[in-house]
Amino acid sequence: MTTGRRIQFEYHRPGIGTTVYEERLALDRPDVKVLLQDDYTGPAVDVNGTRVLDRGAPMVWFVFPGTWYDIGRFHLEDGTFTGWYTNLCKPVRFDGDLWVGNDLFLDLWQFAEGDTVWLDEDEFEAGIKSGLVDSATRKQIQNQRTLIEMQMKMGAWPPPVAKDIDLSQVKTLLET
Repeated sequence: MTTGRRIQFEYHRPGIGTTVYEERLALDRPDVKVLLQDDYTGPAVDVNGTRVLDRGAPMVWFVFPGTWYDIGRFHLEDGTFTGWYTNLCKPVRFDGDLWVGNDLFLDLWQFAEGDTVWLDEDEFEAGIKSGLVDSATRKQIQNQRTLIEMQMKMGAWPPPVAKDIDLSQVKTLLET
């Protein structure tokens, strides 16, 4: 895949619906794909009373083929980095310029300063109870959560690529 290419990221949320995001591919490696969403169009996002994402802000996404998570670097509208958002999801399916992701409710927020909080645990439990999340998927997500927590204890989460590649580097990659 050529970098700078526009990707349509079709994102399914069980019981809620599908949203399609247009993003630009900044880095394409076998182990990670890095995308830039120039202008977030959803509502502003707060975590524990702190604004972590503005409407109109850029977002950098790290998609790891074959994994049950992807990671976003969130910003305010002025580009200020606020932290990492780990989204637990089914592995992304790649079909040319159309990428398909399936949300599994549970998310991890890690502030730029390091504090972390699991998000949407109630939605995950409701998805299990309602049958939107089957037993095998529930076990996979619980195992993934345990692995992430172990890596956090060792200071190894998020993965180095998500720590090392910031918004300015992504923009530079897209200019070359």
